[in-house]
Amino acid sequence: MAESKIPTFISGKIIDLLPMNPNHVPLYCQWENNPKVRKYDRNEFPVTVEESKKFLESGESRVKTRIMFEIWHKKDQKPIGYCEVDAISWVDHRAHLRLIIGEMEYWGKGICTETIKLLTEYVFNELNLHKIAAEAFAPNKGSQRCFEENGFKYEGKLKENTYVDGEFIDLLKYCLLKDDWLKIKKQDN
Repeated sequence: MAESKIPTFISGKIIDLLPMNPNHVPLYCQWENNPKVRKYDRNEFPVTVEESKKFLESGESRVKTRIMFEIWHKKDQKPIGYCEVDAISWVDHRAHLRLIIGEMEYWGKGICTETIKLLTEYVFNELNLHKIAAEAFAPNKGSQRCFEENGFKYEGKLKENTYVDGEFIDLLKYCLLKDDWLKIKKQDN
């Protein structure tokens, strides 16, 4: 039986990006509280359904600085994660990308790469921003590869920035400028 689906906002090959579904808040909490998922998402404290509902409801302000999407797997007809364009600065024309693939059986299947591609196209084509930033922890080679496959360039390292599993690990900074993205798209055509 297929899950209930809110209409698609952005369509991809493997996944669609939909508005966040309030009926799926318990599932989002399950992902955020899963030790393997939250390891590099850095959810240090338990997340409750009530807190998540309040967070989603409080997202309205005069100037939108965060746009969140549910990641919907087309073939399996279910939500498998979420992503966001965050810290949007309309004056500076930049934003930050973040995503979670909460269903671990979908890790390593190209979904992160496709999600970043769809978000990048949305940010540059529709939001008309100039720069996208992203971060990955040094041990998380999969996330680094996903950003690099989408043209993001390594900008620098915050040494021993975050405490994970009893050790301090480096945080790697990535970015993609609209002009560089346009050159990549031109080469691909």
